[in-house]
Amino acid sequence: MNYTRLLYSVEERICTITLNRPEKRNALDDEFIQELSRAFVSASKDTAIKVIVLEANGSAFCAGADLDYLQKMSSFNFEENLEDSKNLMRLFQTMYSMRKPIIAKVHGPAIAGGCGLATVCDIVVASEEAAFGYTEVKIGFIPAVVLTFLVRRIGEGKARSLLLRGDIISAQQAKELGLVNEIVPAAKLSEEVNAIADSLCKNSSLLSMGLIKEMFANMDGKTLSDMLEYAANINAVTRMSEDCRKGIAAFLSKEKIHW
Repeated sequence: MNYTRLLYSVEERICTITLNRPEKRNALDDEFIQELSRAFVSASKDTAIKVIVLEANGSAFCAGADLDYLQKMSSFNFEENLEDSKNLMRLFQTMYSMRKPIIAKVHGPAIAGGCGLATVCDIVVASEEAAFGYTEVKIGFIPAVVLTFLVRRIGEGKARSLLLRGDIISAQQAKELGLVNEIVPAAKLSEEVNAIADSLCKNSSLLSMGLIKEMFANMDGKTLSDMLEYAANINAVTRMSEDCRKGIAAFLSKEKIHW
């Protein structure tokens, strides 16, 4: 599959999707969003892939929406804006719901839509130089599509402050909010992300990781009783899986499990 705004590679069960518009600080436009959607769908279907790493070339992880794209959007009618919004919605939904873990490797600013990309990843590893922020309110816009995912990640109270104020925050502040999982020196960022990806490949069942992501995706809207009933069913199905049988057998015989 040909891409003009990103790089796509697979090595040792790890797919690396690299934002590759460094001259635009990896700013998003409609074509970029569609390419990202195609890339994540492709990675989700490829049986040779177990973990996805989302990274970027250039000084920024992603600076949000491209200026030309913003100008273009300002002339859209409602139907055009709705379809364009749904393209972003489909990208975030694909990333959040796909049954393979996604690690965001954030080395620089992740602003507005770029912060949204990091938010919907499962694990966010940032360098000490990274920065995060939803600045849409400062240009009369709102981060509507990502709001649901952000609330799930950091909680409503923290999300309200972050979105209403529109401040750009440091990696450390983002970690304190729960937006970032790990912070490392810039020189150690690749090493840390590679170690996490390698550990997921070697030590975690893909079936188990996929079902965990499915459960998180399906939690909202369920009563406690419904969620527990759903969980019991997932639990029962998992116990009957080949992965579970293999894992229990290896555990009981004190053998190393090869996932």
